[in-house]
Amino acid sequence: MRDTRESRLLLVLLIAIAFALITVDIRGGEESPVDGARRVAATVLGPVENGVASAVNPVGDAVGAVRDSGTRHDRIAALQQENTALKQRLGSDDRNSSRVRQLDKMLAKAGAGQYGIKGAEVIAIGAAQGFSWTVTLDIGANDGIQRDMTVLNGDGLVGRVTTVGPHTATVLLANDPDFTVGTRMEKSDELGFATGQGDRPLSVQLLNGKAKVKKGDRLVTFGSSKDRPFVPGVPVGEVVRVDPSGGDLTRTVYVRPFVGFTKLDIVGIVVEAPRENPRDTVLPPKSKPVPTPTVTVTVTPSPNANAPLNDGGTGTGNGRTDEQE
Repeated sequence: MRDTRESRLLLVLLIAIAFALITVDIRGGEESPVDGARRVAATVLGPVENGVASAVNPVGDAVGAVRDSGTRHDRIAALQQENTALKQRLGSDDRNSSRVRQLDKMLAKAGAGQYGIKGAEVIAIGAAQGFSWTVTLDIGANDGIQRDMTVLNGDGLVGRVTTVGPHTATVLLANDPDFTVGTRMEKSDELGFATGQGDRPLSVQLLNGKAKVKKGDRLVTFGSSKDRPFVPGVPVGEVVRVDPSGGDLTRTVYVRPFVGFTKLDIVGIVVEAPRENPRDTVLPPKSKPVPTPTVTVTVTPSPNANAPLNDGGTGTGNGRTDEQE
């Protein structure tokens, strides 16, 4: 439309009519004379609005889902930042390269099980609370640590938190005689209870006395009610010996822990349990057995093996004797 005097007058007239209709509608309330026109507009424009809403709703649902999961997402993001800060603090020189590898391995393990973990360093060992096998960590209540949280590292189950101070936490190790954890056998799902035996393999009482188990079978944590003190799926160890089945209600097997309790350094405390049981996914891939080389013996005949012997019984291979010479 061209900007002319007539177009300006038309615009002013339309604005005046719009204000008049608004005033009449407001004063008329529910008996407004424009109510019928409003219903007609709703009938005509309603399908269009529904179509637009159908197109927009998936986006709105996605935004809502992100908003609803924001707390968990923010929590995981914060943990990742803290673990990254720990990694930077460890440094990358030769002295700390092993510790960085431990942290990387632990984070990979936590990622496989979808555990939200807070990294920590072992700063002391000993019977601080009357236990035989304990370690002290450099984080505590001020870092969100609570009693009965699962502790793991890049190899598997380390233990559980027993005492929490403002800046430190004490962990009861899985090989302590007072330590017990519910276990589940890989693949067969046979349940049992593992008890620590110090520097000896864990003793596991399987609930099924007729359970079929063999050397090399592996176990993970069964999990506790509300994930305290143990979250499910954390690797425990590998069977090294099986007691003969004597018809008892239970059966005892002995398990070598995946974790080396005498050389703990970097560990992770599970502060966010997985939404679903990871079952056996956190276990490392089984290594293929190295084939035994086959020994092959090759026999090579001597060049003079078929030479005729003379009457003297000591053939020289030339058909002559000393007397003939």
